[in-house]
Amino acid sequence: MDDPSDTDSPDGAEAETRTVEAAPAQHGIRLDKALAELVPEFSRSYLQQLLGEGGVRVNGRAAAKPSARVQAGDVLSVELRPTPQSQAFRPEAMPLDVVYEDEHLLVIDKPAGLVVHPAPGNWSGTLLNGLLARDAKACLVPRAGIVHRLDKDTSGLMVVARERGVMDALVRMIAAREVSRQYLAIAHRPWQGASPRTVQEPIGRDPRNRLRMAAVDLSLHAGKPARTDVALLDSCAQGCLVHCTLHTGRTHQIRVHMAWLRHPLVADALYGGEPAAGLGRQALHAWRLAFTHPVTGEDLVFHAPLPQDMAGALALWGLRYNPA
Repeated sequence: MDDPSDTDSPDGAEAETRTVEAAPAQHGIRLDKALAELVPEFSRSYLQQLLGEGGVRVNGRAAAKPSARVQAGDVLSVELRPTPQSQAFRPEAMPLDVVYEDEHLLVIDKPAGLVVHPAPGNWSGTLLNGLLARDAKACLVPRAGIVHRLDKDTSGLMVVARERGVMDALVRMIAAREVSRQYLAIAHRPWQGASPRTVQEPIGRDPRNRLRMAAVDLSLHAGKPARTDVALLDSCAQGCLVHCTLHTGRTHQIRVHMAWLRHPLVADALYGGEPAAGLGRQALHAWRLAFTHPVTGEDLVFHAPLPQDMAGALALWGLRYNPA
C-alpha cells in the first residue's frame, strides 16, 4: 500500500500531507484561520483554496467550509499541493545574449518577448529561470541577481548581479541614479514642439484602470515622482524616433510619459499605440547602459544594436538612425 503522506498532485508534482493538532489557542476559531496559524508558511488564501478542493481533513473527515469552528485537540491533515508559484524558481536552459561577464556581474541583451521575473501567467520560461540554469551562483542571490526589469516586450540591456554584495551595491546605485539607462523608441505622430523635452509627471496606478499606470496628480492620487528626458532623432508623417533617458525607474515610465506627450509608442496597446510599420510589440529598446563597476571601480559602457524588427520599422517609415 502506498504511503499516504507521499501523493501526487494532478500535474504529477509531489505533494506533502502535513498533520497538525489544534492547540487550546485555536479552540473555537475558524478553520481557515487555524490552518494559517498552524501552517504559517502558506497564505490563508492558498489554504482556503485547498479547503475548496478537498485537500483538508479534520479528524479524518473531509472539510470544505473555511468558517467551520475548530476544537482543541482536533487533528488537521492538509495536503500541500505544489502551486505554480512554488514551481517557478527552477532552472530552465535557454539561449541568453551575454554581452559582458565577470565573476561579479553580467550584462544581458534581452530579446523582446522574454519575461524577466515569474508572475501570474508566466510562471516559467522567464529570464530568472534561464539565469538559474546558466549560473550555479544564481541560486545564492535573491531573484537570481536581477536588480531592475524590462517589460516583456521591451528589448535591450540589463545588468545582473552574481553576488549578494554586488546586488546590494547595484540596487543602491540605481536608487541614487548612478546607473545610466537610455532607450530608443518609435512613437506615433510626427514630433511637435521643442526637443529635447523633460517630462516630470508623477506616475501611479491609473484610477480608471488598475491594470495600467498613468501620469497622476499627487494631490488626488497615490504615485511617485518620475523624470524622463526625451530627445527627437527623426520625424516623418507617420511618427518619430526618439531617445529617452530615465532618471527614475517607475513601472512603464517611458510608455506613460510618451503617451502623456501624445506620442504613444508604436504597438503599445495598453497606452494608446497601435501596430504599425510591421511592429506587433511596443517599440522600445534599452540601447545604452553605463555604470561604475561596484567592485573594480571601472567605468563600464555598453550598447545594444537596434533589434531587427525596430530597424525594419525605421526603414518602412524612412526614419534615419545613426548608431554613433
